[in-house]
Amino acid sequence: MRVITGIARGKKLITLDGLDVRPTTEMVKEAIFSSIHFDLPGASVLDLFAGSGQLGIEAISRGAKHCVFVDKSKNSVDIIKKNIETCGFNAQTRVLNMDSIEYLSVAKTGIDIAILDPPYRQGLITKALPLLDRIMSDNSTVICEHENELILDDIYGRLKKTKTKRYGKISLTYFSVNSDEN
Repeated sequence: MRVITGIARGKKLITLDGLDVRPTTEMVKEAIFSSIHFDLPGASVLDLFAGSGQLGIEAISRGAKHCVFVDKSKNSVDIIKKNIETCGFNAQTRVLNMDSIEYLSVAKTGIDIAILDPPYRQGLITKALPLLDRIMSDNSTVICEHENELILDDIYGRLKKTKTKRYGKISLTYFSVNSDEN
């Protein structure tokens, strides 16, 4: 696993071993970042259910101003911190070892891009999306990586589904908050 492009291009990232870990494939990661390429410079990013932190790190490498990484696993948080250190992104990051759903109830507002990649088949995306509404800035984007079988609603508060794309057994569903429609 590596950073695809940007200032940390080619840096190797580590991940936890085991069957519970499902790092985002390079193809899916490239699809995510191709779709938000022009929104990244200066953006405030949330990497929720962060795992290894590779998605938030990719965002910073491509120009995001800041990223908050949230994961409830202490082992994952240790990996995230090592990966951030490897890339030299300590000043642009905040890493929180806490439950992602609990984080959303206390998080500050102003998130421009939220990336959700929770464990599959646990209902975590459908719990998180209604809570994201409060913390997302106007004209922001939410990207959810999930199993194909999960069909998400079209609207969660101000979040409106814009598209769903399939990549093998994985789907990416995009939501936007558009201040022009409010």
